[in-house]
Amino acid sequence: MTKTKKPEVSKTITVPSKPQQILDLLTRDCGATLVELATRANWLPHSTRAYLTGLRKKGHVIDSDKVDGVRRYRLSSSPEA
Repeated sequence: MTKTKKPEVSKTITVPSKPQQILDLLTRDCGATLVELATRANWLPHSTRAYLTGLRKKGHVIDSDKVDGVRRYRLSSSPEA
């Protein structure tokens, strides 16, 4: 008799979606630069800016500050219901 192996259970790692990754970066205390956001999501800069505009239209308040010549974006609050 041949022993049958139990099927291996695949351990899946759940990776946050691109929009969730962007929100995670924006909620950090230091915020995120456009380059950080675009790199994390693997988007072009104009697509990243468009996504930020979409977040604003949904009611998110996004602050931006220029620190040492580099603009940083930060999420101030969540959308209102």
